[in-house]
Amino acid sequence: MISNDSPAVRLALNYFHAWTGKDIDKAMTYVADDIVCQAPAGRIEGAAAYRAFLEPFSQIVTGATMLAAFGDEGTALVMYDTSSVPVADAPGAELVTIVDGRITQSRFIFDRAPFEAARAAAD
Repeated sequence: MISNDSPAVRLALNYFHAWTGKDIDKAMTYVADDIVCQAPAGRIEGAAAYRAFLEPFSQIVTGATMLAAFGDEGTALVMYDTSSVPVADAPGAELVTIVDGRITQSRFIFDRAPFEAARAAAD
């Protein structure tokens, strides 16, 4: 469900389709150099650190389904399901702030437990 066609929602969806499609270079065109991300693992600052956080996951994604997207001129909330090599079902959500056409803030929410269990089982 996409509730509206706001600029922030359009950008968030373009970004989502890029990284889930394994096109990290394109995904990073939507990200500001000074992005600040709050994720379950902690605070991530700057585009290089953000890329280092996002790229490994994007490479193991085997599928992604957008569940909902809402927003206005400068903020979008997207919720999605992903499947990946180690975890078959991993829901996630991002609240992004857009300034001058780029994501300047991201609040990434996902459950780390299934990934930690898969990692432990592989050892």
